[in-house]
Amino acid sequence: MTTMNTLICEEPKKLIWAQRNIPLPKKNEALIKIKTVGICGTDIHAWGGNQPFFNYPRVLGHEICGEVVAVGENCHALRVGQQAVVIPYVACQQCPACKSGKTNCCEAISVIGVHQDGGFCEYLAVPESNLLPAEGIDPEAAALIEPFAISAHAVRRAAVRAGDEVLVVGAGPIGLGAAAIAQADGARVVVADTSAARREHVAACLNLPALDPAAADFTDQLRGQFGGVLAQKVIDATGNQHAMNNCVNLIRHGGCIVFVGLFKGDLHFSDPEFHKKETTMMGSRNATGEDFTKVGRLMAAGKLTARMMLTHRYAFRELAEVYEPGVINNRRLIKGVITF
Repeated sequence: MTTMNTLICEEPKKLIWAQRNIPLPKKNEALIKIKTVGICGTDIHAWGGNQPFFNYPRVLGHEICGEVVAVGENCHALRVGQQAVVIPYVACQQCPACKSGKTNCCEAISVIGVHQDGGFCEYLAVPESNLLPAEGIDPEAAALIEPFAISAHAVRRAAVRAGDEVLVVGAGPIGLGAAAIAQADGARVVVADTSAARREHVAACLNLPALDPAAADFTDQLRGQFGGVLAQKVIDATGNQHAMNNCVNLIRHGGCIVFVGLFKGDLHFSDPEFHKKETTMMGSRNATGEDFTKVGRLMAAGKLTARMMLTHRYAFRELAEVYEPGVINNRRLIKGVITF
């Protein structure tokens, strides 16, 4: 077999099947046969034409687990038959961010599945340095290591420690991951989301309190969870302008805000409120190898599970037909995984 099935987002709202040649790995690359791919908000926004930093046509998919089937002559860390997950951020290694260890925000970053073709196909050649062994982890769970790593990076940006009182706003996959990882790190965690179904998911699958931020007494409820005070740290995973603008009102004096969600537009908040609290405000982008390693360790220990975010499964061979009704228009979807 020399060709593979490939699903291409040719333009906004148009997915097409194509036969492409199975790539040959370069000297520093490994070829993986894809087992599972997670569906991210990025894939949904790209389909709708709403994703920043994006062009068409593009093969989507960056939350990838596969089996190594061939390696380039300069690859020595992986072996054929090994299961691995893709770290999709291909960094230049030359810019000041890379040289300081922040490859996650490389000035010339190329994200597999966003800036270059990704995992909605049967085989993918990936730089060996962008593959992390994931043996012993169920392929469904392994496909979720990348979104969990995004969450882990946000938790690390917030410098969450045991005993910290943390509010996570937004119970999508990244918010759920942030809540689970902060909890694993020993923090007291509360989650806020306007969706009753997602609050139910938080209670059932993470065993954490979940509040409705649209409730008239939300602030009182929040204080009630933290002994009468506001959150020490807020991680916002909504990508919602109103929610992000409101975060400064949810932290106590001396508090910290980390924005992991992203929207197209400007933030607006009260400068006096920001200053009087001596607010620390940070962005969180992508993840580093350190975050992926932590997630793998927490999964192996049973502290992170697929059940925490996975709600739907899709067969790759049917994906083009079900993508709009089953993914885009599925209001019950939190996280989907494609199986091959």
